Amino acid sequence: MFSFDGFTFPLYPEFKVVIPPKSDVHHHLEQFRPDLIHVLSPVAMGVAGMWQARRQHIPVVASFHTDVPGYVAHYGLAALESPIWAAMRFIHNQADLNLCPSHFTYEQLASRGIHSLRLWTRGVDTDQFHPNRASAEWRARLTDGEPEKPLLIFVGRLSLEKRVHWLPDLVQRFPDVRLAIVGDGPERQSLEQQCRDLPVVFTGYLQGEDLAQAYASADIFVFPSASETLGNVVLEAMASGLAVVAADKGGPRELITSNHDGLLFSSQSFESLVSLVGHLLVQPQLQSRLRINARTSAMTRTWSSVLDTLLGDYAEVIRTGTRESRSRFSRTGRSQPVGRYSPWYTK
Repeated sequence: MFSFDGFTFPLYPEFKVVIPPKSDVHHHLEQFRPDLIHVLSPVAMGVAGMWQARRQHIPVVASFHTDVPGYVAHYGLAALESPIWAAMRFIHNQADLNLCPSHFTYEQLASRGIHSLRLWTRGVDTDQFHPNRASAEWRARLTDGEPEKPLLIFVGRLSLEKRVHWLPDLVQRFPDVRLAIVGDGPERQSLEQQCRDLPVVFTGYLQGEDLAQAYASADIFVFPSASETLGNVVLEAMASGLAVVAADKGGPRELITSNHDGLLFSSQSFESLVSLVGHLLVQPQLQSRLRINARTSAMTRTWSSVLDTLLGDYAEVIRTGTRESRSRFSRTGRSQPVGRYSPWYTK
């Protein structure tokens, strides 16, 4: 494994951009001689890998994980959204295959003129994230010493695009409820100020057993974000046996069957979120049913099944060669449907 130094992105201090020297990437790839290159969210480092893949005639797969254009709009730079989409369209259309974490993202990229799309969802470790990880010690910590109180939990980056500013207002509607906020990010200081007189516990980043115990020790997972390409934390919460309340937009909409293994609120309505959380708090039988069904649903999304599909896609791209060698695109730029998994996008 090789690593390169990066620099902090001004609008998002936790996000680092890596621009490696071309010679270094070329040297490492020539030594390793890969059959295929997979670039994740190609922005800087990924673009370098894609460029070298094309130069060395190596098949390349790209995957879309972060809605960078949408996030830019959240930070008051909406004028940059279209230019960024244009750049991403150019970059992704150099790949032999583009993988999307959800049908929502698939349609989003297709509408932006990105070709050769295929679905590649995510799995969850159902052994690590499990209801039996519940801990009395963590329950007491997350409720600030009041474990008998209903406990809501949020896990994720504390950033504008996650709409974390909804959380203090949500807690104020339910004085008897406690909230645990797990994660960190550029909005943490502001959020802590908003919550200074509220029953809210901030844990910062958690991982491993600590994260699994925090999930399983709560009652309801609340996720205000409406900009998720998938929502890995939603899957982790479901695997942990939590009743989940998430937006009916983006990735979570594909993970949850509303009123079966979770609840979906109207994505642009804070009052809809409040209503569903309030409904759960006074309906213990519904909460119990959602928790059981959430765990059952998560069990169908194991990493082994997800990665088997990915390996099948890799094998197909390697077999058919690079885009140039097989002339996949017509003069109109349309991709040709192939394969036994979800169909490739044809505009």
